[in-house]
Amino acid sequence: MRHPFHLKTLSVAVAALSVASVASAAGLDRSGQDITAFLQDGTYAEAAYTYIDADVTGKDSSGNKIDDIAESYDFFRYGVKTDINDTFSIGVLYDEPFGAAADYSGKNDFVSSEQNPSLPLTPPNGESTNVEVRTESITGIVGAKIGKNKNFQVYGGPVAQRVKADVKLRGKAYERADGYTLHTSADQDYGWLAGVAYSKPEIALKAALTYRSEIEHNTQASEVYPFVDYLPAGLGLVSNRSDNIEITTPESVNFDFQTGINPTTLATAKVRWVPWSDFAIVPSLYNDVSKLNSAYGPDGLALVSYDDDQWQVELGLAKRVAPALAISGTVGWDSGAGNPVSSLGPIEGYYSAGLGAKYNVTENWAISAGGKYLWFGDAKGQIPSKTIVSDFESNDGFVLGVKVSYQAQ
Repeated sequence: MRHPFHLKTLSVAVAALSVASVASAAGLDRSGQDITAFLQDGTYAEAAYTYIDADVTGKDSSGNKIDDIAESYDFFRYGVKTDINDTFSIGVLYDEPFGAAADYSGKNDFVSSEQNPSLPLTPPNGESTNVEVRTESITGIVGAKIGKNKNFQVYGGPVAQRVKADVKLRGKAYERADGYTLHTSADQDYGWLAGVAYSKPEIALKAALTYRSEIEHNTQASEVYPFVDYLPAGLGLVSNRSDNIEITTPESVNFDFQTGINPTTLATAKVRWVPWSDFAIVPSLYNDVSKLNSAYGPDGLALVSYDDDQWQVELGLAKRVAPALAISGTVGWDSGAGNPVSSLGPIEGYYSAGLGAKYNVTENWAISAGGKYLWFGDAKGQIPSKTIVSDFESNDGFVLGVKVSYQAQ
C-alpha cells in the first residue's frame, strides 16, 4: 500500500535537505540550529545524520602548496515533538551547532618541519597546525497556539550546551606562537530560545521567526607557549598555564518560511543571521604574551576572531512526483564572516545547490536523503596579528545526509 503526500504533509519532504543544511559555513556554524521538527503537525520524531567532506587547498606566503586542510566532519541531530492538546505543544531537540575540524600537512609554513628562526632552540618536531571544536546542544521547547483560529504560535524554552576545543599552532607562519597549544575541558552552560510562528494549513503556509541567546561558557583551559621560555623571568610568565577561559557561543536569528504553490508543489525559504563579529576566543596566556607588543594595544590579541556577521539564505522547491515520493531542490548562499579570515578556517562563505528525496514507507514512517555541492569563496588566511600568511582559491565540498522520521496526526 502506498501512503500519499497531501499538500499539508508535503512540507515534511523539504526536510529531506535539512539533514544536509550547513557545511563549513561562516565562523564555526555547522547545523544551522534548525527547529522545524518542532513546527510539524501532530506527533513527530526524527533522527538525522550529516556527513561533510570539503576540499580546501591553497598556498602559504612562501609559495608552498597547502594540501587539503579540511578534515571530514559528521554530526547527528534528533528531535521529538507532540501536542498536549489543541493549544499546547512540547518538544526536545538535539544538535551539534558549532564546530571546526582542520589539519595542515605537507611541507609548508603551517608544519614544524623546519627550524623556526624565531625559536632557534626548539627542535623541529614535524607536528602540524590543527584545530578541533565540538559543541552539543539540547533544547526544550514549549509552544502555545493563540488567536481565534489558533493560527499563531509562540514558543520558547531552555538550551543546555557543551563545548570543548583543541588548537595547535605549528610552523613559522605563526612566528613566535609556533608550538602554541590550547586544550579546553568540556563545559556545559545554559541559554534560551524564543519564537513566534504563523500557519495557514489549507495552503501549507508556515512562517517562523526564532531567536537563540548567546551562551557564555567558563571552562578550564590548558596552554603551552614555548616562546615564553625565551622571555625574561622578571615578566612573571611561564610557558605552561592552566586558567579559566570564557567562550561565548553567539546568538542567532532564524527565519523559516514555506507555502504551497499548487496541490503538488511547495516553496520554501530560510534566512539565518549570526553575529560572528562579536565572537572571540581569548586564552589568557596567549593574550598576555601578545600584550608585550605595544602594537597590539592594551587589550592584546584574541586567538580566534571574525570581522563580519554571517548571513545565510536558502531557497527551495518540493514536488510530489508519485503518491509516496517527493523530491526537493535548494540553492543557497552564505556570506562568510570576513576576508581575510582566520588561518584555522580559510573560507569566505559559499554558494550551494542540493537535491533531496523523501519516501513514505508506511503511513507514519518515512526516510529522507539529501546531498549538496558547495562552491567556497576564495579567502586569504591571516594570523591573529592580521598578517596574511596564506591564500585559498577554487575550493569546494559536499554534504550528504539521511533521516528517518515518524509522524502521527
